[in-house]
Amino acid sequence: MLIVTTSEAPFVRTALAPSASSNSSSSSAPTASANITVDTSQRRQLITSFGGAFNEQGWDALSVLTPADRDRALRALFDRETGLGFDYCRVPIGASDYAMSRYTLNESPADYEMKHFSIERDQERLIPYVRAAQHVRPDLKLWASAWTPPTWMKTPAAFDGGAFKDDPANYAAYALYLARFVESYREQAIPIHMVVPQNEPQELTHYPSCDWTPAQYVTFLRDYAGPLFKKRGLETELYLGTINRDQWDAPSVLAAPGVTPYVAGVALQWTGIAHAAAIRASWPELPIMQSETECGNNHWQPGFDPEHAGNDFAYAAHTWHKLRAFFDAGAGSYMLWNMVLDEHGKNIDALRPWPQNSAIVVDRAQKRVLYTPMFWATKHFSQLIARGARRVLSSGSYENQIAFQNPDGSVVVELLNESVAPLSLTIAVGARSQQVNLPPQSFATLLLAPS
Repeated sequence: MLIVTTSEAPFVRTALAPSASSNSSSSSAPTASANITVDTSQRRQLITSFGGAFNEQGWDALSVLTPADRDRALRALFDRETGLGFDYCRVPIGASDYAMSRYTLNESPADYEMKHFSIERDQERLIPYVRAAQHVRPDLKLWASAWTPPTWMKTPAAFDGGAFKDDPANYAAYALYLARFVESYREQAIPIHMVVPQNEPQELTHYPSCDWTPAQYVTFLRDYAGPLFKKRGLETELYLGTINRDQWDAPSVLAAPGVTPYVAGVALQWTGIAHAAAIRASWPELPIMQSETECGNNHWQPGFDPEHAGNDFAYAAHTWHKLRAFFDAGAGSYMLWNMVLDEHGKNIDALRPWPQNSAIVVDRAQKRVLYTPMFWATKHFSQLIARGARRVLSSGSYENQIAFQNPDGSVVVELLNESVAPLSLTIAVGARSQQVNLPPQSFATLLLAPS
């Protein structure tokens, strides 16, 4: 089966029959003449999950739709058979940059015992969003991260920027803050599978953020959060993350004595991918998550258009390359950023609200749902690569490819044609060879039944 997405015909499925299909044909071409050769004996990391982020602005946009249209959008994200099949998604602890406004779950100064901790704000949009997704996907797993601790735990005490206070009472209070979050969501029948202490710990922004040093992460994970979660009987895992810079020394945290018993994995994003090789070399069994795909039209790129969020084929192809890069680097899971935004897509940056892309766009004025090219690019991976698949070795003269083998033995070859011209490729898998014809500017998946 060859499954192709173009701008004219999203996610078209065609049977693998040369007499009936214009998108694929059988071939007896020898392996030596193949553009791509897949070696299923060379197996790499386990693929466990795909997902995206719940944010207040996403639910606010979905809320303008009719119940039927909103349900269709949610099924497009979470349904295992017809949608993206997302099964592991992110929840912010307090405000992210796509909250409706800045907040944390405890802004009572010096409340070290968390007497005033509350998820009341989350009941307005985040929890309804999660529950709507759970209705479609009851087995949905969740992980969580904070963009900022309560402001009184930082210097200076502000939502945007600042540094986490290096103080024992502060560490203990923040560990309790995270534990209370997990426990409070559990009371809402929303289990949190994993927690990351800080989103992008070196990225000081004009939206909620906080600076942490690697040494602070060592202290917090080893001496406070890990022991406290264990003491309170929480099965929620702790990950090192979300690390988005190659300068922030993630391996040094793992190498510190006593840390790894409390760290179940590493969440990397953006240029944090640079740490993957060192982590795989020293801790080969430690799972690596790609925790946030790169946002469209970020503000430091040349040609940034402040009124356009980059929901086009070029950005979708960029996302495709990031999927391949992180899976090549050893990631076992991949997360989009916003799943849903409105047509403006602007975050709460205090200086220059930053319009970003999303898989689904809700046009508020027309009350309609738009599926962006990134949606279709992601669907090729998230729907067709089964959980429990293995990355397998693929090589050849054509670079825009990556291969996996599903638990049932079927082989998945992901392909991208960025050219404005059609493309013909020959793919060899063992003794089998398949010619595929890709339309201009298209994504494709070659799905071969078990041999």
